Amino acid sequence: QQEKEDLQRKLKLREHLSQTASKSEATLAPSKNVDLEMRQLQCKLKNSNNEITKQLTTIKSLKKEVQEKEERIRERQAKISRLERDLNTKRHFIEDLRSRLNASQQNETTSNDALESLERKVVKSLAEDCLNKKTFIDSLKQRLNEATKEKSEYEQMYHKAKDELEKKDLKLTNLENKIIESECAIAKLETTASQQLCDLAKQSEQALETVQKKLLFNKDKVEEFTTFVKALTRELQHSIQELRTKIKRAKKMSEVRACKKGLSQESVQLAASILNVSTTDIEEILEVEDDEETAKTKMEFEKDKEWLQYVQKLLETQ
Repeated sequence: QQEKEDLQRKLKLREHLSQTASKSEATLAPSKNVDLEMRQLQCKLKNSNNEITKQLTTIKSLKKEVQEKEERIRERQAKISRLERDLNTKRHFIEDLRSRLNASQQNETTSNDALESLERKVVKSLAEDCLNKKTFIDSLKQRLNEATKEKSEYEQMYHKAKDELEKKDLKLTNLENKIIESECAIAKLETTASQQLCDLAKQSEQALETVQKKLLFNKDKVEEFTTFVKALTRELQHSIQELRTKIKRAKKMSEVRACKKGLSQESVQLAASILNVSTTDIEEILEVEDDEETAKTKMEFEKDKEWLQYVQKLLETQ
């Protein structure tokens, strides 16, 4: 722009000079040097104009770049402000984290102590578990050895049993053949047996009829026998009671006679005079039964009754 202004000034001066020269020297012919200078100046002007257009285009492009850069600067300033805000928040966050770190470090120390004590306990318990497991493994090994021995024994037994089974299979096949033969024989026997059974059934029906007749006859005889036994038992009881009463009377008579022989008539009279009773009353007193004898008689009477009941039960049963 400055060069353009300088050239324009020079052109104006030259024009002014040419005008003054044309006025003063109108009559004179234009000089060749002035024309040449004019042409040179015009060329320079054209060149300068071209350069100016070029520079204007460059200026416009530069202005666009400047605007873009300003926009970028604004964006970056906004980013910087955001980053500053983030930085402030991060600083606060870091301070919180530091405080938390301190607290966590304190907690870590306590937890480390607790962990160490726990580790010791765990190590002890693991050592005890290991010892127990070792003993358990040893016992399992012993069991395994015993199991292998038992397995070998069972295998031997299995082979023996297999051989025996093969032998028994042979026997079974033989037995099956025999069974088939026996079934055939049984079928023949069944046919013969069925015929014989029919004959026997007919015979048994006849025999049953005769047996039923005999049973009816026997029932009548049994009833007669039961009535006879009942009458016999009653008569036996009655006769036993009579015998017992007779025996008692005979005993009493013998005792009374012995007493009369022992006692004199004078003693009887004395007793009668003392008691104010006649001699006959005294004899009756002497003949009174003892309590023991009455009890015995009752017991015997009850035993007789029981015996009668027992006989009746026997008769009622089969």
